[in-house]
Amino acid sequence: MASGGQNGRSTEPIFEPLRKLKVVCVGAGASGLLLTYKIQRHFSDFDLQVFEKNADVGGTWFENRYPGCACDVPSHSYTWSFEPKTDWSASYATAKEIYQYFKDFSTRYGLDRFIKVNNKVIAATWDKSIAKWRVKAENTITKEITETSCHILVNAGGILNAWQWPAVPGLKDYKGQLVHSAAWGEDVDIKGKVVGLIGNGSSGIQILPSIKNEVKHLVTFIREATWISPPFGQGYEEYTDEDRDRFARDPEYHLQTRREIEKGISGVFAQFYAGSEAQAKSRQYMQSLMEARLANKDLEKLLIPSWSVGCRRLTPGVDYLESLTAPNVTTVFGNITHCTEAGVVCETGDEYPVDVLICATGFDTTYRPRFPLLGTTKTPLSDEWKEEPAGYMGLAVNNYPNYFMTLGPNSPIGNGPLLICVEAEVDYMIKFMSKFQKENIRSFDVKAEAVADFNEWKDAFMSNMVWTEECRSWYKAGSISGKVAALWPGSSLHFLETLESPRWEDWNFSYMPNRNRFEYLGNGHSSAEARPGGDPSYYIRNKDDSPIDVCLNSKKAGGNELKTGLENRARNKT
Repeated sequence: MASGGQNGRSTEPIFEPLRKLKVVCVGAGASGLLLTYKIQRHFSDFDLQVFEKNADVGGTWFENRYPGCACDVPSHSYTWSFEPKTDWSASYATAKEIYQYFKDFSTRYGLDRFIKVNNKVIAATWDKSIAKWRVKAENTITKEITETSCHILVNAGGILNAWQWPAVPGLKDYKGQLVHSAAWGEDVDIKGKVVGLIGNGSSGIQILPSIKNEVKHLVTFIREATWISPPFGQGYEEYTDEDRDRFARDPEYHLQTRREIEKGISGVFAQFYAGSEAQAKSRQYMQSLMEARLANKDLEKLLIPSWSVGCRRLTPGVDYLESLTAPNVTTVFGNITHCTEAGVVCETGDEYPVDVLICATGFDTTYRPRFPLLGTTKTPLSDEWKEEPAGYMGLAVNNYPNYFMTLGPNSPIGNGPLLICVEAEVDYMIKFMSKFQKENIRSFDVKAEAVADFNEWKDAFMSNMVWTEECRSWYKAGSISGKVAALWPGSSLHFLETLESPRWEDWNFSYMPNRNRFEYLGNGHSSAEARPGGDPSYYIRNKDDSPIDVCLNSKKAGGNELKTGLENRARNKT
């Protein structure tokens, strides 16, 4: 039992004075920038350090510069809910445009002052004696080491940022120009060349139509069939000056446009239930669409999958299917056995000499941290997650106190709208940070039984979804029949409602030693009473505009709207 020592708190109103909150964030991609913005917005007494391994902010949108690189989500949906952009060039934005959106976001709100670019986190260890994380970062240019400590560590490093070469024997023996799509440099020369392209995932599907008219000949190597979907939410169109002007002049019109697009994206989730009517309709539609676009019976048999729509990530492929039948494109199906100095050899024994070999072969999607992360057990999390990344609601993991992840295992990567889910994750973290700062909390650690129960529920739910069918997918860490680690057991909206109210009972809290856990109650006065100019009557209003539990109502209501709803409910009961 803690002692009743006050340490001066009894002379101050509730919650005051607040101790300085120290946070370290790994990564300044979209998630890291949002966390920085939210901390700056919600707290006044804080110390925040963000370590970014790249030379600038933006994460994957800074790194990926391959031809045709673009978001497969409509532009007006790929923004923060509170930070719209009216001047997108097209309904699907290029990587450069999206990078600029996040760069402008960072500049507009002065986030850069918290960020150390060209600094890669190389270790993080929980120090129980001081209840803090000890973090080491290395300057990628000077090799200088920075050591710091923090109350709360947030890993916003992302999932699609550690690219990997394909496991092809002899790849290093190849003497031509070898390129990975995620490390595309200005020195890549494909004009008039014979080019090989390995992979038909999101990157490969975008690269092929973008370079086919520039190369002499293109050989695309495809291991497996995949569904090529129509665009999500809306079709592709280039916006005119008049379109952009109307978005800027008429915020309500722009808002409604954004909402309609968002509704379309949310609507895709129903098709992911195995055996559902929505899945059957989706399959019929996409198969007929692919057949019409390919217009080639041989390619149809090889490229249209036997497994359900959505087992692998759906990818809109603008002009991809049509490009497969172009005169200067050769499509090769099956496994690659090895590479030679000249090119690629497939399982048929045929060799395909190429001048440039592009590997659009994806990323390490195991969710294992990119640096040694040691919690209370002193076993690196990468070792604990060697078989399965068993986390808690995409946010936390047992035995790693005061530690959060953005888009961790079983976050809603492909369940519907994404960035609003990042907002929900960060808002969830802010609630913990606020509680931590106010209430003399020393540490918080999600309970092992909560993690186990969540994963048991998740696995049971997934058994009813198309994602568990036998298809090779990064949703299952690149396996054919492994557990689904990269998707939420529900829709994106379901995720938002789940995170709206933290389950505090799932966490173990420890408090500062020799401090009473209720010490934060202070001298009995509220902040409104104690601060000059405070309004002690702030709760008086003309109507009931308090929020309504979203789980009990289809929408949040207040005032006359709520009154009418309650009256109607009463009449229905009688």
